[in-house]
Amino acid sequence: MNQDREHLRLLAIFHYVGAGLAALFSFFPLLYTTIGAIFIFAARHGTPKPGEELPPEFLGWIFVGIGSFLFLLGIAMAICILLAGRCLSRNKHYTFALVMACIECLFIPFGTILGIFTIIALLREPVKGLFAAAQTPA
Repeated sequence: MNQDREHLRLLAIFHYVGAGLAALFSFFPLLYTTIGAIFIFAARHGTPKPGEELPPEFLGWIFVGIGSFLFLLGIAMAICILLAGRCLSRNKHYTFALVMACIECLFIPFGTILGIFTIIALLREPVKGLFAAAQTPA
């Protein structure tokens, strides 16, 4: 039983680290947003050189939209991974932790490793018992 608690504690710590990395990498799509903002600014205020055209404004809005969407998606995923780690440390919300472990398997290579180890740990009967015991009021 203590070994299962230790495994869940370590998995929770790794989930916190994974959430931090996911939050860090979610800032990269903001480069697309910046490029889109530059396109919009150039289309509105730029003066074309002879023989050249300015980029169309709608192209800038596409970049801004896609970059913002990917940024928000990354932040939401980081928050969900953080919450899954919290669920593992408190032995609550078994289903959420299991679903997040399955989703994490999509993020190669670290998410896959973390997701598989989390699934293996959560599918053991003693761990299920820890979650069930935490759900019942004392």
